Amino acid sequence: MTASFEELPSTDAVELLRVGELTVAGRLTDASNAALYCVVTSGSVSAGCIYKPVAGERPLWDFPDGTLAGRELAAFAVSEAFGWGVVPPTVYRDGPFGEGMCQLWVERDPTVDLVAFSRDRVHAGLRRMAVFDAVINNSDRKIGHLLPTPDGHLYGCDHGVSFAEEYKLRTVLWQWQGEPLTDEALAALDDVHAQLLRSGGSPVSEQLARHLTAPERYAVRRRVELLREHRVHPYPAPGRPAIPWPPV
Repeated sequence: MTASFEELPSTDAVELLRVGELTVAGRLTDASNAALYCVVTSGSVSAGCIYKPVAGERPLWDFPDGTLAGRELAAFAVSEAFGWGVVPPTVYRDGPFGEGMCQLWVERDPTVDLVAFSRDRVHAGLRRMAVFDAVINNSDRKIGHLLPTPDGHLYGCDHGVSFAEEYKLRTVLWQWQGEPLTDEALAALDDVHAQLLRSGGSPVSEQLARHLTAPERYAVRRRVELLREHRVHPYPAPGRPAIPWPPV
């Protein structure tokens, strides 16, 4: 049985990605790093996924070499801590070209005009994503990284260049800058903060410890605290590009 992202509960999808056999079916040629479309199979269940091996990562001047796949895992952990399902199920595992990130493939709704959608001020999922990006310090939220599904849910992909210590938020979602955070967002930030400080650890803390440095983990917590303190959507950093290029 070939399963889609709608048919697999998150925990089942994570288990399939973790233990299933990966078969490479093609490559996303427009990706800046190696991104392979695969079929992952366990028993009678299979699904499409994206596999990004560490060996295929291009060196970047502002992120340590070989860390992008781990940052994708950290982003999934933060998404799960929020409870918003911003990031599709994601694991870190061995594959045909070595260790890397493996993420469930999401078919976006082809009827959605992504450029117009990215400017929407009403869609709750889009506003949640803006808060999520502020927490992970996403430096590359492009229009093409938005994955609205036919049922109205919104996923995001490509979070490898996130979690820098220095404020580097670059996004196409600035339409709420300076506006008060929603009550939903403030409650979720309180919950995430409690998970980050939980005595004995938490799933999000454990994943961040595996894939981020101590200063990067501290910066995550401080971003959450600043959002809770100021209670508004952040502004672009002065003196640096606010929107990734190309924005699409």
